[in-house]
Amino acid sequence: MRRARFFVVRMRSVLALLGLVIILVVTCTPAFLQRVYPIYYYPVIQQEASRMHVDPLLIAAVVRVESHFREDDVSHAGAVGLMQLMPNTATWIVGQIGRRQAPAGDSGIQGGGALARDSADLANPQLNIRLGSWYMAYLLRFFHGQLPEAIAAYNAGPNRVLRWVQSGVWSGQEVTGDDIPVRETRHFLARVMYTYDIFKRFY
Repeated sequence: MRRARFFVVRMRSVLALLGLVIILVVTCTPAFLQRVYPIYYYPVIQQEASRMHVDPLLIAAVVRVESHFREDDVSHAGAVGLMQLMPNTATWIVGQIGRRQAPAGDSGIQGGGALARDSADLANPQLNIRLGSWYMAYLLRFFHGQLPEAIAAYNAGPNRVLRWVQSGVWSGQEVTGDDIPVRETRHFLARVMYTYDIFKRFY
């Protein structure tokens, strides 16, 4: 009787452990994890990011943190769309792209700054991701490829980040992100880097 009871208890333990292993295996597959961390608008992100020579997964990470893939999202400060672009920044980007002679018929870029001042236009996923991808590429060039600095600058602005680094307030490294004096920027950097790392592993 004791042996039978011991056998039943043992079998329950083995089955429970087996069930746990199966759950771990299933939940660690890329297909499952991609459902937990989906990338919406990925064809557009891939097209526009590649066009600007930026990793699409980095842009996807910024979009997730900025708007959680809500194209109609507008912040209290007035930032618009998937990549939360300020209208003035978007207007400046359009001007910069125009100077580099965007191809004729490049919808959403030709037509000047008035386009970017229209919140309805900025909420358009293709235009928003195109301008945001260009801006991230610009920031990466500005900071000589230093990713943490570029990401922080996307939130706080390049001049402010440059001052922090040059004055020694922040080293510009992810590991010293807690030294960033603006709480919002500290959190933004940490969340984008974390999400980017997850996307690189899952996708």
